[in-house]
Amino acid sequence: MRVIALEEHMFPRDVIESAGLDFGRRASARIPQLDDLDEGRLQAMDDAGVDVQVLSALAWTVQDLAPAESADVSRTLNERLATAVARHPDRFRAFATLPMSDPLAARDELVRCVEELGFLGAMIHGQTHGVFLDDPSVRPILATAEHLGVPIYLHPAPPPPAVRATYYSGLDADVAECLSTSGWGWHSECAMHVLRMVVAGVFEELPGLELIVGHMGEGLPFHLERIEDMLTPVVKRHSLTVAETLRRNLWLTTSGYDHDAPLQCALSAFGVERILFSVDHPFASSSRATARLRSAPLTEHDRALIAHGNAEALLGIRSPQRRTA
Repeated sequence: MRVIALEEHMFPRDVIESAGLDFGRRASARIPQLDDLDEGRLQAMDDAGVDVQVLSALAWTVQDLAPAESADVSRTLNERLATAVARHPDRFRAFATLPMSDPLAARDELVRCVEELGFLGAMIHGQTHGVFLDDPSVRPILATAEHLGVPIYLHPAPPPPAVRATYYSGLDADVAECLSTSGWGWHSECAMHVLRMVVAGVFEELPGLELIVGHMGEGLPFHLERIEDMLTPVVKRHSLTVAETLRRNLWLTTSGYDHDAPLQCALSAFGVERILFSVDHPFASSSRATARLRSAPLTEHDRALIAHGNAEALLGIRSPQRRTA
């Protein structure tokens, strides 16, 4: 069974150092794996049975930079991604990094990455300086993605200082960092970000825009019926309900979620055709993720859709050969 993984991060060590970026204690511990785009990464993929990684820079820190610097670092990262794909064209694809503090530059970089470098879309990390993707200033980026026929992968990011101070102060530093990010905070914030886009009418204006979120839907499958009951009645003049919009425009990946209950919830809420496989390398184990994929209570047809079929349909990933290893 072919396996395509969509949320697989990278970041060259020398770019981190030259740009003076701070990844925090937990992410900094993964820099050796983020920096590796050759033997070590390929070995981890082979050991787990992952055929293709769609690479993306772990770039929330880049979005926080001043516009000119963000544009320079984004371009550097995209060139590194393109080089890695060129070295291993059967194993890697890429999502672009965009300088979100300059929306017009981000739009132009998305066009360059898709049309010149062959990228499959872009990954955006949460809000940028308080600006969410429903803001009118960001609409040129989203409209361009729709026009190009490529998705936006919306990845969580650490909370802005005001949110951190309000919700996570007074705790042990390690606990606060985890609670505000992977332990809870960024899942709820990413889900809220998606709902902002829905209620603000982004998908009414851009009905062909495809949005991907990870972590089995960032809690949206569990809350979907409650959201529909409470939120839809107050959203006026939309052609679809909130749940109908989400089921039309949103895709979910399994990144970091290797348990049956969240998978069954996502299947029930969104259907197997909207679920894609991801690992969240190097923050999760590729071997554990693929082992869980192979043992999950799914029909073989549904397993194949999640493993590769849905990604092939959404991203146009094709391979003339199939690995036997």
